[in-house]
Amino acid sequence: MSEKLNQLKEILGEVTDLRNAGAVLGWDQQTYMPQGGSEARGHQLGTLGKLAQIKFTSDEVGQLLEDLRAEFAGVDPGTDDDAAMLRVVSRDFEKARRVPPEFVVEVAMVSTRAFEAWMEARQKSDFSIFRPHLEKVVELTQRYISFFPPADHPYDTLLDDYEPGMKTADVQAIFDNMRPKQVKLLKQIAAAKQVKDGFLYGKYNEKKMDAFSVEIATKFGYDWTRGRQDRAPHPFCTTFSVNDVRITTRFEKENPTAMLFSTMHETGHALYELGCKQEFDRTPLMGGTSLAIHESQSRMWENLVGRSFAFWEHFYPQFKKLFPAQLDGVSLRTFYKAINKVEPSFIRVNADEATYNMHIMLRLELEIGMVDGSMQVKDLPEIWNDRMNAYLGVTPPNDAQGVLQDMHWAGGSIGYFSTYALGNIVSAQLWEKINKDLPNLDDEIRKGKFDSLLEWLRSKVHVHGRKYDPQDLVKKVTGSKIDSAAYVRYLTKKYSEIYGL
Repeated sequence: MSEKLNQLKEILGEVTDLRNAGAVLGWDQQTYMPQGGSEARGHQLGTLGKLAQIKFTSDEVGQLLEDLRAEFAGVDPGTDDDAAMLRVVSRDFEKARRVPPEFVVEVAMVSTRAFEAWMEARQKSDFSIFRPHLEKVVELTQRYISFFPPADHPYDTLLDDYEPGMKTADVQAIFDNMRPKQVKLLKQIAAAKQVKDGFLYGKYNEKKMDAFSVEIATKFGYDWTRGRQDRAPHPFCTTFSVNDVRITTRFEKENPTAMLFSTMHETGHALYELGCKQEFDRTPLMGGTSLAIHESQSRMWENLVGRSFAFWEHFYPQFKKLFPAQLDGVSLRTFYKAINKVEPSFIRVNADEATYNMHIMLRLELEIGMVDGSMQVKDLPEIWNDRMNAYLGVTPPNDAQGVLQDMHWAGGSIGYFSTYALGNIVSAQLWEKINKDLPNLDDEIRKGKFDSLLEWLRSKVHVHGRKYDPQDLVKKVTGSKIDSAAYVRYLTKKYSEIYGL
């Protein structure tokens, strides 16, 4: 290894340390920090973010990158990890150097205050509490876009941060192709005999549900010596190193089993991070290559595994023993249909697979509207409710179940939501390939065994970290770029069987 490459890796390790320290503070903010600590936490996050930004965008890093690009000219980044790191770092550097360190501090302060305001607003179901903070977030987002050269659409700049190489027009084309097929399926389901699921909403013991969720995460392969689970207002997964990846969950009295599927979802994210090559730790290659690929992992474990009939053939007897009164007289088939019931609902994270993408399409439209100025923050609750009614036929009864349900805007994460639906699509593409490579997968799941599945994901997806761009990774693994056909096939087959279509 050249001396200059060593120098670069040392600096990048320090930058990663600063960012991961900020991630620890962010995790604490959402789990244990007292409400009164928010202002100080904003300063702390701002300081760490500023130091990381200054160190990363220094002239020294720029010169090292220039020298090393010449040194590695002709080396294939698809096969050489160091060449891949240079490609990724060069791209990150060119973007980061456009953003002033002072702006990083301002974003940290504004988003910290916004998160606290969002929690209060959601608790009181009062958008007016959050509105001024969201207006400031949108203003900062528009300023951020201004740091970059004009794109085909201003939203492209934001989307590229979460889904490298993807354009707004690409996402809209994928959604436009998929939407009529999902709407057709939803209409067919609505006309069919409806599934009974009232038993899912009774009183379930929280500790028992938590213990069962932990057992499932363990069976999936979550390494508790390198992770932990805590409670948060909105479940998330966060990474401090390849050997410290944490998840959170929440218990909803009105929807108790949501805790179980939330843990499955976040475990999927964590398995991706924990499966990254150890040598990538403290480098920019550590972590998922994009949020769509990340969501493909979480949605796969939550839905394609966790809501499958084979899965519950193994786990339902145990689950029924834990909750005998609630599930008295409920057969495995009835339970399976209930956890897959299709019914338009207010809350995205609890939405069934057939309606979930409609939630995402709504949010994408609102984000684009906020960014290009065609929608004003003050009008969001009304626009939200109108489009929920138009897309799903339901109108949220209050702000908490409507425009305030997600934390992402409070954290400044505008440009993020489309990756959830893209993740659904990728999960089905991967699933078709997995089942070709592992023809006995259903039998293994039926036995409560997930080793082969996890090993396949580790070797094909997780180990690469950010080495490949998302579209390239999907094509490398499945032979096709991101395409909704597999997901439509999956939904149609699954729900035709459940609803007798």
